[in-house]
Amino acid sequence: MVTKDGISLAAWSTGRGVPLLLVHEFTGDARSWAPQTGFFGRHYRVLTYNARGYPPSGVPDNEGSYSQRLAAEDVGAVLDALGAESAHVVGLSMGAFAALHFALAHRDRIRSLTLAGCGYGAKPEQTEPYRAAMRREAQHVEEIGMRAYAAEAAEAGSSRGLKAKDSGAWALFRSQLEEHSATGTALTLSGVLAERPSLWSLEAELRALALPTLLLIGDEDAPCIEPNLFLHRVLPNAALCVLPRVGHLANLEMPALFNEILFGFLTAVDHGRWADWSAR
Repeated sequence: MVTKDGISLAAWSTGRGVPLLLVHEFTGDARSWAPQTGFFGRHYRVLTYNARGYPPSGVPDNEGSYSQRLAAEDVGAVLDALGAESAHVVGLSMGAFAALHFALAHRDRIRSLTLAGCGYGAKPEQTEPYRAAMRREAQHVEEIGMRAYAAEAAEAGSSRGLKAKDSGAWALFRSQLEEHSATGTALTLSGVLAERPSLWSLEAELRALALPTLLLIGDEDAPCIEPNLFLHRVLPNAALCVLPRVGHLANLEMPALFNEILFGFLTAVDHGRWADWSAR
């Protein structure tokens, strides 16, 4: 498929039923959702895609083709291309930000929203140091190349939980990351991650977002804990689930538990029971 600004996006559809769109995180791609695609494809029409900058999707070489706004618009473009008027939308980390921003602009197209590992970013007073750090990271990727960067990222704190639990899944994660584009990775860092607005600046909009929402984090994903407490406080129809001894890549670290919790949420929404369960 091709976006309005001319960027090709590779997208896949698996199974039949109500659409369920999975939006990947920064160090992953559509393949990172394999444990979910296989499970949920039995019950839903599972949609996945590679973000711009992630081959085989197009890799534009100018920073102007990468932004949080464009990442959110790509969510809608994929739904349009795959013929899904609305969908359950699940995003992890960078994908959670894209899903959230799409929901804020097009809530009528969202059946439910799942934000996993949403929180890497900065409070308003930390914006400039955070942006500078992301731009240094982008330059670092270009300097050392994708293979070396994948080796570093695979040993980072966000990946250690996966390595400890499943060395085979961790090795696959690393090898798939090596196949990413250094240009796309660097421009995603500088154009999307560095420039995205702080969650705290969106408080008024978030308080008006009454969509059924599941917030899912690992208790060892320290940068995500405070942001998710904030999201749980301001989103009027959200529940927070914290997985024990789990880091940032929750869907890969504990796929069976992740799938069970997500399936229970989706089923409650599909049967009109989600609001009934709230004690608030």
